[in-house]
Amino acid sequence: MKKFFQEIKADIKFKSAGPGQKLTESVGEKAPKEKPSQPPARQPRQGPTNEAQMAAAAALARLEQKQPRARGPTSQDSIRNQVRKELRAEATVSGNPEAPGNNTVQEPKEEGSAHLAVPGVYFTCPLTGAILRKDQRDARIREAILMHFSTDPVAASIMKIHTFNKDRDRVKLGVDTIAKYLDNIHLHPEEEKYRKIKVQNKVFQERIHCLEGTHEFFEAIGFQKVLLPIPDQGKSPELGREGPVRGLPDSAGTFPRVPEGPEEFYVLGEAALAQPQSLERHKEQLLSAEPVRATLARQRRVFRPSPLASQFDLPTDFFNLTAEEIKREQRLRSEAVERLSVLRTKAMREREEQREMRKYTYTLLRVRLPDGCLLQGTFYARERVAALYGFVREALQNDWLPFELLASGGQKLSEDENLAFNECGLVPSALLTFSWDVAVLEDIRAAGTQPDTSILKPELLSAIEKL
Repeated sequence: MKKFFQEIKADIKFKSAGPGQKLTESVGEKAPKEKPSQPPARQPRQGPTNEAQMAAAAALARLEQKQPRARGPTSQDSIRNQVRKELRAEATVSGNPEAPGNNTVQEPKEEGSAHLAVPGVYFTCPLTGAILRKDQRDARIREAILMHFSTDPVAASIMKIHTFNKDRDRVKLGVDTIAKYLDNIHLHPEEEKYRKIKVQNKVFQERIHCLEGTHEFFEAIGFQKVLLPIPDQGKSPELGREGPVRGLPDSAGTFPRVPEGPEEFYVLGEAALAQPQSLERHKEQLLSAEPVRATLARQRRVFRPSPLASQFDLPTDFFNLTAEEIKREQRLRSEAVERLSVLRTKAMREREEQREMRKYTYTLLRVRLPDGCLLQGTFYARERVAALYGFVREALQNDWLPFELLASGGQKLSEDENLAFNECGLVPSALLTFSWDVAVLEDIRAAGTQPDTSILKPELLSAIEKL
């Protein structure tokens, strides 16, 4: 065994002595170095397996969490930049970059506004028929109601009660109280006490006096405001003598003072009392009335066939957001960035998409007819699909024929379904396809007749435009 280890040591020492040398060579000459041989060609590496890729991604994520590095622009940064631009535009329009009182973000005037699909969002006053901008609605409706007093004061006062007072619960309470007054008069016409309403009464002050238009209503239906003395004024029943006190003593043992002088009452006149049916009719009008609101102008337009039918250049009215809405959108998008890394079910994704659609207030819809013409109108995003069917039916020459409306992808919109446009994804704009009911067309052809080639009414075709 010892000899075996000695041979191994000698072999190692021989190999470490370096290259050999011929006896004919001088000591100073060095043997030429051998050229290194070419390394063998490498075989192409195979890509990592799926398991290896997942493990590498997890390791990289852990490394980035431990050693954070400078990140590039994210969607949140884009949102902040967008908000900063819009606030800068607002400051430019107002002329004061520090003005915090203005909550509406004013966008700069759009270039090429002449090519907009619709000039803006407009409304129609139901009293005068005037076309109004959004910022004109309340003032113009107020003017129209006040002008209506000269022709029908009862109707004008009822409109004023329901329109000028925004708290609907308070309005309902006041209207019900007025109806109770009128019911008492109708049921007890011989009782004089029901024909008098004390203005300083606590119930009257809390429920009726605080509402705009109630005093005008009482005067319009025949009440007159008069000053009447308070019954038993100046008497002291407790003491059994004439005196300036009345009622029960307070905690200090003193009696409250009686208000001196007459007080205001609404007293029903004899002419109105002789017509109880009128009072009952006015009461029903008051109970059934609704606030006067400007209606959205459809701005119906008809276009010739065009390859630009699916392109919508919308005005800022469709996207104009207040500062509060912009902050809310920023918060929602920040949450959306966090949700991208979370696995979600299909139902969760659909709910989030519906929530995204609800932020629009208006939508512009176009309907492509069989002859290629386009029918366009403006709608609220929360309106139902039945409103679009009615809009199209009003424009048809044969409005009695049943038809169908198809959204993109061939989705059929049923008139009977109680779905809003934002729930169907038809916001802020959409192009739909019109088609007649196939079964009805076959019946018409079987009868030996053909449907009219002209689909729209002549007055609409006379005003057709080029898109």
